[in-house]
Amino acid sequence: MLKIAFSEIYAHHLPEKHRFPMLKYDLLPKQLMHEGVVAQENFFLSKNALEKDILEVHNVHYWDRLIQLRLSSSEIRLIGFPLSQLLVEREINIVGGTLQCIDYALIYGISFNIAGGTHHAFSDHGEGFCMLNDQAIGANYLLRNKKASRVLIVDLDVHQGNGTAEIFKKNPRVFTFSMHGAKNYPIRKEQSDLDIGLKDGCKDETYLSLLSHHLNKVIQDFNPDFILYQAGVDVLDTDELGRLGLTKIGCKRRDHYVLELAHCQKIPIVVCMGGGYSSKIKDIIEAHTNTFKLAQQIFF
Repeated sequence: MLKIAFSEIYAHHLPEKHRFPMLKYDLLPKQLMHEGVVAQENFFLSKNALEKDILEVHNVHYWDRLIQLRLSSSEIRLIGFPLSQLLVEREINIVGGTLQCIDYALIYGISFNIAGGTHHAFSDHGEGFCMLNDQAIGANYLLRNKKASRVLIVDLDVHQGNGTAEIFKKNPRVFTFSMHGAKNYPIRKEQSDLDIGLKDGCKDETYLSLLSHHLNKVIQDFNPDFILYQAGVDVLDTDELGRLGLTKIGCKRRDHYVLELAHCQKIPIVVCMGGGYSSKIKDIIEAHTNTFKLAQQIFF
């Protein structure tokens, strides 16, 4: 059964400019059930992550100041959200959802977090609407509990997973693969184990050719026994922040390739939704819905 983490903690108090991208977390489950892709029993409520799991990745000084809402004004500007207890609680809840997804993926082969993919959170600070790095915490959870020995993080959000790259720069048991807009945020990139920088306007065929070539080689050489997939849909040509040129069909083919590869290689995979900033919420929801449909077709 496809199991999907869902958080009931919302951030409706955010300024209006930040509220629009958050709508998808509420609309997507409704759309999935409306189309009959999943049913209510596929969803489970995220539980808050434990502090001990968070501190395996994040600096205790940063963590203490975050939960006490004592970050400096410059640190808050880097995150991009006005800091609040509700927002921090939501981030902890999202991390917990990813950890729960890992255990479900080990049983069923795949699991989804409706949220997650907070790849701009560094070990000691937050950036780009990310405060805690759920996939990094998930990778450490797998390794520490001997649920996996080699974890591959496949980050196909349009923005480089700079926080994830920083966290694992000295860890040979985690391979960080990021395919992103070369000239997009963040301006200063970190070094992943493999970075593929894409030109503005990159189209479907170029993107898919690069992805299949490089990801297949990574799977062969690194031989991971678990994959964490950041499936941002800000690669779409309609995205206001993305600057790439993928169609919805191209985005669907991207996800099909990743999920089919994991399934054929019998590698458990957790999928997190990542970014999506198209002006029409319909485009975001449709692209994300396609990913869930593919999971059902390929794995079940």
